[in-house]
Amino acid sequence: MDYFVKDNVGDLSCVEVEKNIVKERILLEYVSLRKEKKLSQEDIASLTGIARPNISRIENGKYDPTLEILTKLALALDMRLEIHFVNKGE
Repeated sequence: MDYFVKDNVGDLSCVEVEKNIVKERILLEYVSLRKEKKLSQEDIASLTGIARPNISRIENGKYDPTLEILTKLALALDMRLEIHFVNKGE
């Protein structure tokens, strides 16, 4: 489902597109960190309690992870999850 909002100049922009951009960025960063730390999907599954097939679905973008799941993934990587608002164009 697409949701539209007006930006400060009155143009319509698609929230769904922005969500997908953020999701892709987060998942690429997560997969990169997992590989950098030499952890397999099975390792992550064991550390998080998330079934390995679901880890694969998350990494392939076929499942939208909740904040709880993203937090579990971050902790499994010995990281902390942070979400920030930033100005457009940054």
